[in-house]
Amino acid sequence: MTEHAYDRLHPDTIIDAVESVGYMSNARLLALNSYENRVYQVGIEDSAPLIVKFYRPERWSRAQILEEHTFTQALMDADISVVPPIIDSKGVTLHTHDGFRFALFECRGGYPPELDNLDNLLVLGRTLGRIHAVGRTEKFMTRNSISVERMLVDSAQFLLTGFVPAELIRAYQSINEDLQEMVVSLYAEVQERDLIRLHGDCHIGNILWRDDTAHFVDFDDCINGPAIQDLWMFLNGERHEQQLQLSELIEGYSEFADFDPKQLRWIEALRTLRLVHYAAWLARRWEDPAFPRSFTWFNTERYWANHILELREQMAALQETPLQLL
Repeated sequence: MTEHAYDRLHPDTIIDAVESVGYMSNARLLALNSYENRVYQVGIEDSAPLIVKFYRPERWSRAQILEEHTFTQALMDADISVVPPIIDSKGVTLHTHDGFRFALFECRGGYPPELDNLDNLLVLGRTLGRIHAVGRTEKFMTRNSISVERMLVDSAQFLLTGFVPAELIRAYQSINEDLQEMVVSLYAEVQERDLIRLHGDCHIGNILWRDDTAHFVDFDDCINGPAIQDLWMFLNGERHEQQLQLSELIEGYSEFADFDPKQLRWIEALRTLRLVHYAAWLARRWEDPAFPRSFTWFNTERYWANHILELREQMAALQETPLQLL
């Protein structure tokens, strides 16, 4: 079996990396729930533990990672509760050890927000309004932008080259062609002026809720895109429930940033991009041993049959009347 890059990331390597930037570890390690990168809580002598994130080799360039760091620091400077990388005495946030790029973060506690509590959605909306107010001041120059070609067309093509079972290829091709036609038509409405810097992967797993405050973490997927991308993943349940949730989010959001209601038309297009791109992400990472261990349900015949069914349901959702603000 071919060695994966992370196979070299032994406990001694992790501790040596942390100590290479001036900390003394007490050798207590705790692997945290992360797949794209490798993230650990590391005990520090006579101090609080730190979080160390080892970036997946060859995924982001140095410039792209530093744009992430600059964005989170700008949010921190605006008194928004995020967790930026620690800046050392030389002003450095991104370090290198044994071929790995890594960053250190303060250890923060919290739990996922309860989305059935409308007050929590109001707070999330306010926080995202503040994040986007900073995000609007400039765009990422080296990081990705949300793209139908990259996230839907390229992802579907990759899945058809060795993952979708032969007997389901025709069905998968057919539904994707229909989806692409509809998504391209909808997303063509998005203009350059609609693109701002976003968190990009804004779900409850990337939010630590504590003391009625939403602490946003893991900006690893920060991206240029329309504001609604950071909002729609908090919507769930029946249509009337989503309408109420959306109204609370936008009420809070609008206290700090303007929201253009036309963006509600793009929710299902963005959901489609995420569905196909997520499947392709799993497929592209399947040679990483952590993925077959953690996603045992992926790449089975049952998975692909259910995935095609989900895409057909998504086709119907694209044809429904968009959500509206109450």
